[in-house]
Amino acid sequence: MGAYLLRRLLIAIPSLLGISLILFTVLALAPGDPFGELATNPNVPPEVREALRLKFGLDDPILVRYLHWLTAMLQGDWGFSFASRVDVDELILQRLPTTLFVVGSSQVLALLIAVPVGILAAIRPYSVFDQVANTLAFIGFSLPTFFTGLLFILLFSLTLDWLPFVYQADISATGWRWAWEHVRQAIMPVCVLGFFQAASYTRYVRASVLDVARLDYVTTARAKGLSDGTVTVRHIARNALIPVVTLVALQIPAVFGGAIVTEQIFRIPGIGSLLINAMLANDTPVVMAVTFVFACLVVLFNLVADLLYGWLDPRISYR
Repeated sequence: MGAYLLRRLLIAIPSLLGISLILFTVLALAPGDPFGELATNPNVPPEVREALRLKFGLDDPILVRYLHWLTAMLQGDWGFSFASRVDVDELILQRLPTTLFVVGSSQVLALLIAVPVGILAAIRPYSVFDQVANTLAFIGFSLPTFFTGLLFILLFSLTLDWLPFVYQADISATGWRWAWEHVRQAIMPVCVLGFFQAASYTRYVRASVLDVARLDYVTTARAKGLSDGTVTVRHIARNALIPVVTLVALQIPAVFGGAIVTEQIFRIPGIGSLLINAMLANDTPVVMAVTFVFACLVVLFNLVADLLYGWLDPRISYR
């Protein structure tokens, strides 16, 4: 497996280089100037503006600027934020834990709902439970997250006054009170993202289990006298989860992108809100860094999915 992992990492390097070059070129050709506000500020002399552009190499050819960015990034320097006046890597590290907590918790919630519900709906097709689960799943992924987020705020914050609708990263409490306040303010955004993903996962789990349940080795296992629970867990669910692993692995980077809307609704100080603010301020170093992180997530979770295949299906070997 070590040789397979090394080979996949080597294949990922040119892919990431190509992605980074395309991202950098698109951002460089996009309209807008990070120092556009300085041009309209009479208190900033023209020579100061020119010195700043020369310092950051904004007037160099795109290829030269890209090579400078790539060299600096490989050395751990992700650039400087023109809007926040801090290093980009420091800015991302400040926001990343919050996003990881919200997105990670939502994915765990989605899987805890989708896997058992999808399996139960598939082993009892066209039953009342299956019809209710399908109906709720269709409703779940038909409603956008900004709509369900607003409904949650109206119900649990404004009407019932149970949960806060503004996320605060700096809570003054300590101990258990601090932990509870963090969990309390994360309940709504986690549920909004988790229910949306659970609706989609449930349909995939159900379809995959239905396909596996018709195979010959499942019939053979039942003919040997194995109980329904053993057949479902050991022979159906494990093999049915293989395509679901692909879906989940490819959906996680998309969830980070979809969390942008949820972070805006609940004012979560995460990567999504950082990306929106950077785009509005033409802060290209931050936009480049965040989008490149998303690209790295896609490559990383594709690799994770391939490694999980061998664990779920012994017939798959790493070569």
